[in-house]
Amino acid sequence: MYIRRKLSKELETFKNLRNTYINTTHSSHKYVATVGIGGNVGDVRRRFNHLFVYLKKEKRVSLLKTSLILKNPPFGFVNQSDFFNSIIMLKTNMQPKFFLGYLMRLEKKFARKRSFANAPRTLDLDIIFFDNRVVKTPKLQIPHEKWFERDSVLIPLMDIYR
Repeated sequence: MYIRRKLSKELETFKNLRNTYINTTHSSHKYVATVGIGGNVGDVRRRFNHLFVYLKKEKRVSLLKTSLILKNPPFGFVNQSDFFNSIIMLKTNMQPKFFLGYLMRLEKKFARKRSFANAPRTLDLDIIFFDNRVVKTPKLQIPHEKWFERDSVLIPLMDIYR
C-alpha cells in the first residue's frame, strides 16, 4: 500500500509504509554508498521491493535506508514511459570500482539490457555518493555527474535525510 502525493503536473511521490526501511543494527562494513535506483519497464515499484528484500539478505552489503519513490518524466530519450526513482543507502567493504561491478551484475540479475543511452530499462543503479570520495575515471564518476540538477535524485535524497 502506497501513500500517493502529487508534487506537480509531472512529479508524483509514493511512500510505502510497509517497506520503507531504516536499519538500526550495526554493520561491520566500512563505506557508505548512496545509490540511485530507477526503472520504467514492467512493475517497477514491485521490482524495487524485490531488490530491497534481496539486499537485506546479501552479505556483501548492508541496506541502511530506502527513500520514497518518485515518478517523473524521462530525459535524454523522451519517447518512453515515466520513470520511478528512489535512493538507497548501503554499507559495503568493496572499493568504488568493484562496487560498480557489483551493481552492474545486480542490474543484470533484475533483467537489465543495455541497448542505447537513456533507453527504457527494468532497473538502473547509479552510485551517487561513496563516502566522501571523489572518483573521476572514464567508467565511473563520483559524485554522480549532475546529481544536483535532477529531481529524480534530489527529492528522494531529501526524504532520506529528513
